[in-house]
Amino acid sequence: MQRTLREAPRCRPSSHFTYITILSVAIFKNLFSFLFQRSTAEERVAAYVIREHDRGRALSEILEDRYVKNRLSAEQQARLLDRPEVIHAIGGDMIEAARAGVAAARDS
Repeated sequence: MQRTLREAPRCRPSSHFTYITILSVAIFKNLFSFLFQRSTAEERVAAYVIREHDRGRALSEILEDRYVKNRLSAEQQARLLDRPEVIHAIGGDMIEAARAGVAAARDS
């Protein structure tokens, strides 16, 4: 018994084309990823700041801890105070006072 109708051959892109497409997407994706990455040190210090503030410590006191100073530069500390989760946990008015203290420490 012969079949008179056959399946149409499947049209697949060449493996070279697929490799180039995947490679170009990976390169483009990684090209600007550094702009949007936050360091894990910043994330850990943010969690530490929130945890210590929840325990009742003042923000200025927490920012003077060796744990914070050893892990973040003055610029990173200023960036830490811009994080939404820190602002939400601590409050905007306390953040403004801490920013002024970090700016004064950076200038001196």
